[in-house]
Amino acid sequence: MLAETICSAVSVAGLGIAAIMAYRKRFLSAARTAAYALVPLGLVMTGAVEWIVDTAFSPVAWAGFGVLGLALLFFLSTRAVERRRGGRKETTGGAERGAVAPSASSPSRAVTAKPGAGSGAGEDFSDIEAILKKHGI
Repeated sequence: MLAETICSAVSVAGLGIAAIMAYRKRFLSAARTAAYALVPLGLVMTGAVEWIVDTAFSPVAWAGFGVLGLALLFFLSTRAVERRRGGRKETTGGAERGAVAPSASSPSRAVTAKPGAGSGAGEDFSDIEAILKKHGI
């Protein structure tokens, strides 16, 4: 009952301020202030304020907020550790870190340009070969 009265008083005060702004020819600010002032009144009319008040005095709800806070703490701490490592994943061993295929041989030219072929095809493959060499494939 008290929360509904406070929200209604806040809405009336906000609408009064909006009326003063409209009187001073600041219509855009007045409309924005009126919109903000109507939110508490809408919350009272939908029953959301009563639900919030019931939740605020419930020990089970507070325990639930504590569990959510703990989950958020775990999430943020794992993100911080991940950032500190530089985004590296843990390796289980065996291969070098960062190697794509540690046992692979050096890249070889898969397709060679034929002597009678146009020069355009050879240039395309050399571009592709340069990109593959750049990535170590």
